[in-house]
Amino acid sequence: MDRVPALEEPLKKLLGGPTAKVMAEHLDLHTVGDLVHHYPRRYEERGQLTKLAELPLDEDVTVVAQVADARVHTFNGGRGQRLEITITDGSGRLQLVFFGRGIHKPHKELLPGSRAMFAGKVSMFNRRMQLAHPTYAKLGADAAEGEDTADIDSWAGALIPIYPACKGLESWKIAKAVDAVLPSAQEAVDPLPDSLREGRGFVPLPEALLKVHRPHTKADIEDARQRLKWDEAFVLQVALARRRHADGQLPAVARRPAPGGLLDAFDAKLPFTLTEGQEKVSEEIFDDLATEHPMHRLLQGEVGSGKTMVALRAMLAVVDSGGQAAMLAPTEVLAQQHHRSITEMMGELAEGGLLGGSEQGTKVVLLTGSMGMPARRQALLDLVTGEAGLVIGTHALIEDKVQFHDLGLVVVDEQHRFGVEQRDALRGKGKQPPHLLVMTATPIPRTVAMTVFGDLETSVLDQLPAGRSPIASHVVPAQDKPHFLARAWERVREEVDKGHQAYVVCPRIGDDEEEAKTAKGKKKAEEAETADKRPPLAVIETAGQLAKGPLQGLRVEILHGRMQPDDKDAVMRRFGAGEVDVLVATTVIEVGVNVPNATAMVIMDADRFGVSQLHQLRGRVGRGSAPGLCLLVTDMPEASPARARLNAVAGTLDGFELSRIDLEQRREGDVLGQAQSGVRSSLRMLTVIDDEEVIAAAREEAVTVVAADPDLERLPGLRTALDALLDKDREQYLDKG
Repeated sequence: MDRVPALEEPLKKLLGGPTAKVMAEHLDLHTVGDLVHHYPRRYEERGQLTKLAELPLDEDVTVVAQVADARVHTFNGGRGQRLEITITDGSGRLQLVFFGRGIHKPHKELLPGSRAMFAGKVSMFNRRMQLAHPTYAKLGADAAEGEDTADIDSWAGALIPIYPACKGLESWKIAKAVDAVLPSAQEAVDPLPDSLREGRGFVPLPEALLKVHRPHTKADIEDARQRLKWDEAFVLQVALARRRHADGQLPAVARRPAPGGLLDAFDAKLPFTLTEGQEKVSEEIFDDLATEHPMHRLLQGEVGSGKTMVALRAMLAVVDSGGQAAMLAPTEVLAQQHHRSITEMMGELAEGGLLGGSEQGTKVVLLTGSMGMPARRQALLDLVTGEAGLVIGTHALIEDKVQFHDLGLVVVDEQHRFGVEQRDALRGKGKQPPHLLVMTATPIPRTVAMTVFGDLETSVLDQLPAGRSPIASHVVPAQDKPHFLARAWERVREEVDKGHQAYVVCPRIGDDEEEAKTAKGKKKAEEAETADKRPPLAVIETAGQLAKGPLQGLRVEILHGRMQPDDKDAVMRRFGAGEVDVLVATTVIEVGVNVPNATAMVIMDADRFGVSQLHQLRGRVGRGSAPGLCLLVTDMPEASPARARLNAVAGTLDGFELSRIDLEQRREGDVLGQAQSGVRSSLRMLTVIDDEEVIAAAREEAVTVVAADPDLERLPGLRTALDALLDKDREQYLDKG
């Protein structure tokens, strides 16, 4: 029987069941190879202390620090005890807190002056960062024999690797597990072609793995990092280059608009001229559509830059040439909104075959999962007969039952909401592969575009149409300055008095059942002190409080994802018609919702949203001629990272700048997650913002390699690395193109 390669051995075999179980569940590490590629996040130098001031909130961290002081406090009339320990690194301080029976051991061991490694989740209490019940391992002369002692001397040199860890498996335990599997790194298969590795002077892969885990010097770390970054960038770019190559071999029907047809009729009735950017991008798209290979283009544009108009003109061009076009939207609200705005823009051109419709017109149908049966049946019939030239829908479009007469173009709105498989399923519905246009309102730095959307050509819309108004954004610190929040509601009333409307956005819907569960699972009294002060604000409660309180007398309605589709649509219609003053909603309004009369937005618990999401939400106001106002309400203290994030959003309207900030603050995996790039595990060493040169160079090398050997027959090591990187479904996709 063939021996299982050392790096494919399950961790359970080497480390035992309990450790392997925690690694699999919390760190997604299953094999020896997975653990070998679980690199240290950073390194501590023995004798040096970490910067406590830079710890991220709500993350598991490991710090090396010295105990400054330790005190026991009593509470609950003397019945409860709490041990508070302050640790220091010379530049900042952090509080550790232990409760109840758990205080005796640390009280005895963590004496002022002693040094240790501490691991736990950073939380906020009384406006100060703390670790509650951290685990610890004493260091150096302070270390006593025992299972919690960090065996620093067995780790190479003076550099202590600090690993991404989790509850129940601290960095020093991961280090011991790595020691057990490190000999297997000798068998690592090198993905880089010899000529590339030698030409760039990289160390061999086994040596790089040894140096990254057990460095003796900082130069060792640098050598290893450079080599491992290249591996990640190169293998990923080869996967994308192979897809581009395969796509380039596919046939497609060239789609050219007919002179004097639907597109010309539509352009003639537009009440405004297109921006220069819209003209330029449309030209790129029309050039692609006219070729006999499928277009694969990413259209990215600032919030409100007119992407829908560009996409609609491309769809009309395809209908002109005798084909059909489908637009895939991530939510029902957005699909309905697109359907409504497209039929309004087209007027009688959207009533092809109907009484009073234009002769050049076509039918525009909506298809969503929750439509009634008769309407759904009619929409399916219109698609299969070709009666409907345009269809706008949610993932319901992907279902097997949906058949097209001649699908020529697929437009995917907000790509990050759809996996590659979903867009491929829709592409499979054409007689020949249809052209593909992917739209996103989240501006993407060039490196991310190269890494995540590397199989697509990119067009950027960076001008706003004439008549768009600036948006003023301000942070409202509700806890520090309650009168600021009162003023926020006054501002909403002032906007409504001027005849405008407002949005109020909350993180949650609000659900009694959910609340009951939360209450049931409340922490013990002694631990409650460390808990978050309150759950995130919810739409249902907030709307009720506003209608009875600061917004009394205004017409307040709610919108959230759990409402019936017809109810959602009715609310949006009323809001669009000006019959609702204030819409209290979840992020269901995040993209594509277009009500030019809405000028103000108040985002509650704004710190609970990501930077890009806040930018998206803000883009819902200032869409008309009146200036927009966006107020970011938060309880977070001034010095917190969350406040820094909100200040960044308030400080600029440049989406590209914000997406950079967003990327720097988040883990790479969020950006290069399964939904976007299909990579099974996120990048571990490569950082897409900082490593632009590596990514660009790796892309060039990858294109050369794939052009010379598309099936990688002469590069078995690279082929193996590709298999490991891509899940099996996508590997099949790459093979079949």
